[in-house]
Parts: sequence; structure tokens; C-alpha cells
Amino acid sequence: MSKRGRTLLIDNIGELSTQHLPDGDGQAVLGAGGSEAGVMRDAAVVLDGERIAWVGPSSSAPEADERFDSAGRAVLPGWVDSHSHLVFAGDRTAEFEARMAGEAYAAGGIGVTMGATRAASDDELRRLLAARVAEAVAGGTTYLETKTGYGLDVANELRSAALAAEFVDEVTYLGAHLVPAGADADEYTALVCGDMLAAVRPHVRWADVFCETGAFSEEQSRRVLLACREAGLGVRVHGNQLGPGPGVRLAVELGAASVDHVNFLDDADVEALAGSWARWTGPASADSAAMAGTVATVLPACDLSTRAPLAPARRLIDAGVQIAIASNCNPGTSYTSSVGFCVTTAVLQMGLSVQEAVRAATFGGALALRRHVGNDVDGQRAVGSIAVGHRADLHMLNAPSATHLAYRPGMPLTHAVWRAGQRVV
Repeated sequence: MSKRGRTLLIDNIGELSTQHLPDGDGQAVLGAGGSEAGVMRDAAVVLDGERIAWVGPSSSAPEADERFDSAGRAVLPGWVDSHSHLVFAGDRTAEFEARMAGEAYAAGGIGVTMGATRAASDDELRRLLAARVAEAVAGGTTYLETKTGYGLDVANELRSAALAAEFVDEVTYLGAHLVPAGADADEYTALVCGDMLAAVRPHVRWADVFCETGAFSEEQSRRVLLACREAGLGVRVHGNQLGPGPGVRLAVELGAASVDHVNFLDDADVEALAGSWARWTGPASADSAAMAGTVATVLPACDLSTRAPLAPARRLIDAGVQIAIASNCNPGTSYTSSVGFCVTTAVLQMGLSVQEAVRAATFGGALALRRHVGNDVDGQRAVGSIAVGHRADLHMLNAPSATHLAYRPGMPLTHAVWRAGQRVV
């Protein structure tokens, strides 16, 4: 538990999107159908060190050591980016240009980044990581996951995991990103499940696998996920990005916290995802994390860059599936860390309401990382929503409401950012 710090009152908030409702509201907390669940007007928040100490009307706000006048601006939870690939060197501009000229995306471009990343020094990778994290924070991201996956041998996957752990909140092991050129697929899968996993284990909380044609088969993906789960890691899946496939159903079968991309879904995939949430009674329940199903994480910037069909976010929400929106920042298919851009795209092109998109990029990301509840889970407070006891991660817009994220697309609307109670923007 953190010691008490100087308290800060942030008042005169025009619109506060808490993404939080009292106990017992269950599914209603999602704001389905564009309702404004979890939205307060003329509100205030008190920060005490790294935690939120009070939330309520400005007129009832308690005194604090310091005061920040929001001047009617909107405040959201900080973005929770639950899917990124920030540990890399090099550039894939040529691949992007070829794709814009009509070539289809294929997984093999990962090998280009692997070569550049292996060749980079630790200091160079640190410099690049620091710059990318700073860009994300400048756009309102306060909680960040990133993956390994551009090392693809024991030494370089270990290096990637250790470096990532210096800069981000959550690290995911993605040794199963691509079979390196010249390697036998089954032998490489055994390495991912064996020596490579043992090496990275102290630095990571999650494991992932690219279950797609051209990457890892269903059988190989299952081997990786089972080995990583046996090692105590949470699991997630890259699935159904390039076409129909087994990724979604494999993720649900193995209890993965999320399956990400989900561009190509059939009725059985949607039913499987919805079924995984059948026992969940909402974020306020005591067993919320244990009963949570598999989050469908949509990656709008990637869909645009690859000219893929947009993931069916509207259909998933309507079916009762919990979704997250993330940046997928990577050098090949989504070279942006702007979660705000992804939220805008989800509203303008994917059929979500503003509040549904904001929720997916805050609470949804926290849910995908199982950081949506608790005041001291693994030594960390809940993120992705604004409530007493949660981590003080706030994103203030230079606008009176979150609607401006979609109403004024592309505009730099971030006015201030607090991360764990410290103002960082």
C-alpha cells in the first residue's frame, strides 16, 4: 500500500467518464446501446498519492492540499493499451507502400524486423522504447502492455522481455510470433515451450501466440499456450486476423484472457466468445476476475493499415461479448500508439457509440489484462476506471465532452495526463 501523499482536488470537470458503477449494476455498467452509464456532470476527483480518494459532485468536494481547475473540460480514465509491440528496431516503410499499392499483408514481414532488432544494441532499444512510451503517454495512455516477438531466439527474446519490463506495466511473451526462416516449425515450437520460456519467465506475466496461416498451426498454438499456462503465465491469442481460423475457439477453450484482431468471425466464433461470459456478473462482483471470459480485442488502426475488413465490434457487443480497443503499435501493420485515433475509428467506422468506444479503450483494456478490479492485485491497483481506491490514472481533454474525440477527428485533444497520481503531461 502506498503512503499518503499530498492530496490534489481536480474540480469543475464538465464531463467525468468514470466507467464505473456501484455494486450490483452488473452488465449495465457497460453502457450498452450508447447509454451514459458511468458519466457524471460538473464533477470532481481527489487524488491522494497514487490512488483516487474521492469522486463526486464539484459542489460537495472536500478540501485538498492543492487544486486544479478543469475549467469545464472532460476527464476520462487513462487509456489502457492492452496490445502493443514496442521492442523493435528498423523500419518497414517499403512493406507499407507495397500494401497501399495492392499487395496483401502476410505474416512474413515480421522476419525483417527480427533482423533489425537482433542487430540493435541494448542502448538503442532502450532509447526507442523510451521514445515510444513517451508518445503513448502524450496521447493519454497511462497503462501499457507490450510483447516480445522480434527476437525469436533465446538470447534475444530474453533481452526483449527484460528491456520491456523496464518501461511498461505488462510484458507478454510472444516467442510464437513467427517461425524464423530456415527453422523447422516443430523444433522451433519445442524451443518456445522449453528453453525460451524458461529464460523469459521471470520478466513476463502473459504469453501469446500468432495462430494464423503462415505463422503457427492450431496444434502448435495449443502446445505453446498449454506450456505457458503450466508455467504460470496468463494466456492470450492473436487470432482470426488473416482469415477464418481456429484462434478464437482455441482462446475460449483454454480460458485465454483475450483473443486479439478477430477480423474474420463466423457464428460459432461469436457464440463461443459470448458463452465465455455466461457466468460473469459484472466488474463489481467479488469473483469478477475469475469469472471473466475471453475479451475480444479489436485493433482498428491495424485494420486500416492492412486494408482488412474491420473487426465486427458492434456485432460482438450486441452478442454480449466484452471488447477492448488497443493500438497494436508495431512497425509493420500499425505504427501508431494513438489509442484516441483507434477510438475515433471505432465510432466513425465500426458502429460504436462514443461511450462504448471509450469504455473499450479504458475498462475493456483493463479487463483484457485482468487489472479491472482490486486495490492491490499483485501490488497494483485497479486501472481503467475512476473509483475510490483505484490507481489515479486520468486523461483530461481540451474539450467539454468525450464526444469530441469523434466529432473532431485527428485533433490533439489531450490537455493533461496523471499516471499513478503524478502529472506526466
